[in-house]
Amino acid sequence: MLLTISTTHSPATDLGFLLHKNPAKVQSFSLPVGHAHVFYPRADAEQCTFAMMIEVDPVALVRGSGGERSDFSLRQYVNDRPYAASSFFSVALSKVLSSALAGKSSTHDELSNSPIPLEATISVLPCRGGEKLLHELFAPLGYEISAVRHTLDDTFPDWGESSYFTVSLRHCIPLKDLLTHLYVLVPVLDNDKHYWVGSDEVDKLLRRGAGWLDTHPAREMITLRYLKHQRSLVRFALSRLIPEEEDIEDEESESLAEEKVPTLHEERISAVFDLLKASGASRVLDLGCGEGRLLKLLLKDKQFEEIVGVDVSIRALEIASSRLHFEKLPDKVRKRITLRHGSLLYCDRKLEGFDAAAVVEVIEHLDPPRLNSFERTVFEFAKPKLVVITTPNVEYNVKFENLAVGNFRHGDHRFEWSRAEFLAWGTAVAERYGYALEVLPLGPEDEVVGAPSQMGVFRR
Repeated sequence: MLLTISTTHSPATDLGFLLHKNPAKVQSFSLPVGHAHVFYPRADAEQCTFAMMIEVDPVALVRGSGGERSDFSLRQYVNDRPYAASSFFSVALSKVLSSALAGKSSTHDELSNSPIPLEATISVLPCRGGEKLLHELFAPLGYEISAVRHTLDDTFPDWGESSYFTVSLRHCIPLKDLLTHLYVLVPVLDNDKHYWVGSDEVDKLLRRGAGWLDTHPAREMITLRYLKHQRSLVRFALSRLIPEEEDIEDEESESLAEEKVPTLHEERISAVFDLLKASGASRVLDLGCGEGRLLKLLLKDKQFEEIVGVDVSIRALEIASSRLHFEKLPDKVRKRITLRHGSLLYCDRKLEGFDAAAVVEVIEHLDPPRLNSFERTVFEFAKPKLVVITTPNVEYNVKFENLAVGNFRHGDHRFEWSRAEFLAWGTAVAERYGYALEVLPLGPEDEVVGAPSQMGVFRR
């Protein structure tokens, strides 16, 4: 597979400084399943062209992690991986052009962040979705696109056209942005990855997609393909791309902003804080702490001597740390709070022995079959004296004019319970683990459909 990047920026040879590759040298780099060779077909003041040829070793591919089992028994020997741009292409970018991908340049720092005329050409790019998909991915980013489709076999024209294209992308854009777009979108076009996709890929996608993916009209499809169709990871990634504040339930509160009426989410946080405060708890868990809104309130009150925020998203914890100005906190205050990366579906002995735990708008993001694991993590293993859980009341959804019938309030919600359903679940949990349950409304109550949210208070 071959990538070329050309510029007519003056002087064009500045491209070598941005890529950290000398135009006068031919260089080779080892990859997990082959080699990447870089060279410059042209390098003068008017135009500079960089080329990277990725040579995939078919034997290393079979022996390594690239071969997958298939009903086609020769798949690991007969495939397009040595020739077509794929996730191997992205790996090569990250290893060979890591500094350029990060926008680092010790000698041309200003230029690395400046738009310059660029043209990138990929000789064999799989577009599983056709040329239309190619335009759907790159056109919203401002690229001018040229694509030439290859036939399956010139000797047998009746076989028709393939899903492979030679593609040229032209744009006046910082080089790091071009490389980032290629890094993310080439595997999306291929609709496959040669390695195991786990939760670290979510953080990688959010990091590489910062500043453009959240507003891209095809963000859901990009996320689905990039994460290899692992639905739980996709839902989680989208929940980070689409902040919780975009929940439709808060739109109603925004219309009352001039009257200084708190949003529903602020009401939830305030109600949970008040309960924790009244309980006399000094050691508190915020499970699924998100971006740290409750943590910020807790940290301001000296009653809470030990505060632990837990979230499965590294990105959310980074935002929470920033919101709390963690690095600037006095040592005495910083010692009171800990941010932990972890899942609420697995036992963690470090969460045992706390006075109270808050779980604010979390359970509805879990797949129903996983609720049992959540229950055991919180009520059987951590078993704090007080557990406060909030979740939406689905009956109240009819009050939101912009919410279509049958839709949930947030794209990542796996379910939303009625008051009776939440009471039934809470009662069963309380009986199973030795807690007493009280269910309270959250937000303005309607005589028919109740309050927009509901809060379960479990005490033992």
